[in-house]
Amino acid sequence: MPSLAIAIKEELKAERKIVIDRFLQDGKAEQLLTQLRINVDAALSKAWTAFDLPDSAALVAVGGYGRGELFPHSDVDVLILLQEAPNAALQAKLEELVQLFWDIGLEIGHSIRTIDECLNEAEADITVQTSLLEARLVIGNATQFQLLKVRCNAAMDPQAFFQAKTLELRQRHAKYEDTPYSLEPNCKESPGGLRDLQVILWVSKAAGLGNSWRELAVQGLITPTEARQLTQKERSLKDVRIRLHIIANRHEDRLVFDIQTAIAESIGFKTTETRRASEYLMQRYYLAAKAVTQLNAILLQNIEAQLFPQMTSPVAINEDFNEVNGFIDIANDDTFEVKPSTMLEVFLLLSLHPELKGMTARTFRSLWNARFKIDNQFRQDPVNRALFMKILQAPQGITHALRRMNQTSVLGRYLPNFRKIVGQMQHDLFHVYTVDQHIMMVVRNVRRFMLSEHAHEYPFCSQLAANFSQPWLLYIAALFHDIAKGRGGDHSELGKEDARIFCVDHGLTEEETELVVFLVENHLMMSQIAQKQDLSDPEVISNFARLVKDERHLTALYLLTVADIRGTSPKVWNAWKGKLLEDLYNMTLRALGGDAPSADRELKNRQEEALKSLRLYGLSAHAHEALWKQLDVVYFLRHDAADIAWQTRTLYDKIDSPTPVVKCRLAPIGEGLQVTVYVKDQPDLFARICSYFDRKNFSILDAKIHTTKHGYGLDTFLITEPAFADNYRDLISLIEHELTAVLTAQLDLPSPCKGRLSRLCRNFPATPTVDLRPDERGRYYLLTISANDRNGLLYSVANILAKYKVNLHTAKVMTLGERVEDVFLVDGQMLDNPRSQIQLETDLLDALRV
Repeated sequence: MPSLAIAIKEELKAERKIVIDRFLQDGKAEQLLTQLRINVDAALSKAWTAFDLPDSAALVAVGGYGRGELFPHSDVDVLILLQEAPNAALQAKLEELVQLFWDIGLEIGHSIRTIDECLNEAEADITVQTSLLEARLVIGNATQFQLLKVRCNAAMDPQAFFQAKTLELRQRHAKYEDTPYSLEPNCKESPGGLRDLQVILWVSKAAGLGNSWRELAVQGLITPTEARQLTQKERSLKDVRIRLHIIANRHEDRLVFDIQTAIAESIGFKTTETRRASEYLMQRYYLAAKAVTQLNAILLQNIEAQLFPQMTSPVAINEDFNEVNGFIDIANDDTFEVKPSTMLEVFLLLSLHPELKGMTARTFRSLWNARFKIDNQFRQDPVNRALFMKILQAPQGITHALRRMNQTSVLGRYLPNFRKIVGQMQHDLFHVYTVDQHIMMVVRNVRRFMLSEHAHEYPFCSQLAANFSQPWLLYIAALFHDIAKGRGGDHSELGKEDARIFCVDHGLTEEETELVVFLVENHLMMSQIAQKQDLSDPEVISNFARLVKDERHLTALYLLTVADIRGTSPKVWNAWKGKLLEDLYNMTLRALGGDAPSADRELKNRQEEALKSLRLYGLSAHAHEALWKQLDVVYFLRHDAADIAWQTRTLYDKIDSPTPVVKCRLAPIGEGLQVTVYVKDQPDLFARICSYFDRKNFSILDAKIHTTKHGYGLDTFLITEPAFADNYRDLISLIEHELTAVLTAQLDLPSPCKGRLSRLCRNFPATPTVDLRPDERGRYYLLTISANDRNGLLYSVANILAKYKVNLHTAKVMTLGERVEDVFLVDGQMLDNPRSQIQLETDLLDALRV
């Protein structure tokens, strides 16, 4: 029926445009959702009536479509309900009908079942049961449809359904890190999203408690004010999701950076001098999601109390709180109003009594309404200050307490500067959470270092934390390390003043205050030194040791630094960064112990340690000597003893090898592959190696480039790629074989291919920089580049250096999340010519841009 399909499709397309245009004018979300559903109902009905189907058959809308609302690019889920299983002729006709549904331009999800089959599927799959709960007749036999509803309702077990849906909700929340504060949240599935609201209505409908917020208020499960809040927040979330579908022009539920600004501007937000339009949008979204999360907790608990009534009597915890069915409950409705300090005490009690599952709905609601009593007088009260410190010093439950305090806005009321960063976006290449959520993650990470059950995650951190007294000082530093973001100026400097005031107000000693202030002021320092400076330089270690002063400050800064990096994004941390920080810690610790950094001593120590390893492999006592005579001090200072031993064992009998030697192994740090290349120096060697890695789509995390005294290149690369873990043995053989062939052939270099920037880099572009200047001795030049990372970037740089015949002596290649910061030690005749220098830098900048 091609002509029918075309006619219905064109009519549906025209009606859809009218509905969307009207929405963009008046912003009435419910009207759009309803009208789109009505239009699709009409289109499906026309298609249905074009077929001679049994009178007993019915077309039933299920899922969101059954709920009576349809987003612009949502799937249309339907059930073709039959009285009995179809014969071959009817089956063919139904398949033709479904194809017609697709031909008219709908994304159809369909099933063909009898009532018995529906009930069997619902019993086996909670998703099917949920979709049938919202079933709605579109066209066909109403009697058959009503029979389906009656039998589904009779088969419904409200208690089992509640347990299944709440378990499903917890699993979904865990998938999204239990927070609505992702920088790119899913407005449907993330905590605080539309799905949370749907879960409430599903379980209340299954229990016969109501089908709307108003009905739930009538039942006393929420207050009329809360019902109005839920209606408002639901409308706000639906508005965002509708605009997301329209602007993305596809089914998209993630508020990705690419379209946040377009959505914000379509609502009417405008960019100001201090904030982007998208920031206003996201702040509104986070406020809605937070309210949904809070009201969701109240409603679920109240519905659970209806479905699973327990008659246990309250057990007194103290004069202000009782334990009721495993939850903490206020002794009186006005507890928080009469005695405001109990707004902090409730969190302390939850920490001290881990058997408690949380607050009762009554307590949660009362706390939320009383939070405004946390004012300057409250903050200055010594009793409240002591309570807050007890929460931080509690033996357990600290992370949960702070998260609950943030969720209920108590933390932001108690720390006004923290309140300013709740829901605040971070526009950079590292963070995937809002500032407040990042801080909560850092506190959690520090806390996990202190717990023996998490010792397997970061053994070195746990080892250091086990001997660190007063760990609560680290929690305070974590709370304040980013608290000044968004105020303008250096957030470390501003944050340290906030931290100092807090420490003085809360009675910390001068020594304790100094440590917290030091950590907040310098929380970025250790990662910057480890990732950007040459750790083989004794001066770097000496300067850092002078900064930290003693082992306690060093250990505290190391723990906070690891927790901070881990709290930015799951993708930012890797074993290579961990090794750099651990190396810096150990070198600095030796310096603090009186072992003044010395290149000669470090060289001797590494050589002795490497020799110990070589003896284990049965090499003669003098096997290493010929190779080591060709290596300079820089080589030994830039390689671990284990690397020196591995390369010596590989090359001791190949010192004058006429053919390239390529050796590969799993990186000792536990991630990626380590590749060593030893070959008679040749033109464009570095570029040739980078070209090979570029073609294989390997990411280069680190490169150490050396030229021996007798003219051989000895280069080491740390490379990574997701598939390494699955088939690393085959990859090792492949790399050793292919890279050897590439270096032997010495073919012309291929043209660089400019890889695409990631979506994050496109939205937060880093301005590329190139800095070329002579070193202190004037013998070499230091070339420093910084840019957004992309595939093929390093080869593009190497190719230009080859073009200008620039000799590469050492390279420090660092990939920092979505940004690269590389340092090269180079020389070459053209570098003595200012005009050539400028042209080189210009070409490099062009290569760094996409």
